[in-house]
Amino acid sequence: MLAAYNRLANRRLYEACARLTDSERKARRPAFFGSIHGTLNHLLVGDRIWLARFSGEVVPSTGLDTILYEGFEKLGEAREREDARIEEFVAGIDEGFLRSAIRYENNEGRTVQDPVDVLLPHFFNHETHHRGQVHDMLCQTDVPPPVLDLHRVIRP
Repeated sequence: MLAAYNRLANRRLYEACARLTDSERKARRPAFFGSIHGTLNHLLVGDRIWLARFSGEVVPSTGLDTILYEGFEKLGEAREREDARIEEFVAGIDEGFLRSAIRYENNEGRTVQDPVDVLLPHFFNHETHHRGQVHDMLCQTDVPPPVLDLHRVIRP
């Protein structure tokens, strides 16, 4: 359910952001990643890091504020691919994985081990947290932010 919500909420958010000019999306705003565009890129960076960790891959040290895509269209296409990848990953999860723990190096260079049943909710909560920041930044523009309440997004 959370993977489907994630895809639909991201789609709604990107549709709203598409109504902004490129300069509006990249305008400096009071947020962790400095702009709507920076925050949308951060979400993609974070998703790639966590999916790699979940898959047991070694994660290259990528700055959390890395701009993966300067162009909004390419960023949106990458977001769609990543959301499909997330849904595919979640569909393949079994009970053994949920009961396991993952050892990884965090972005501060510390090696830690955390249970998957904590990391998986964190993964989706991270998305929600930063979508909320984009939602707030949209309030600073003429484009109304979309409704992102889970029960309203996933309801048919």
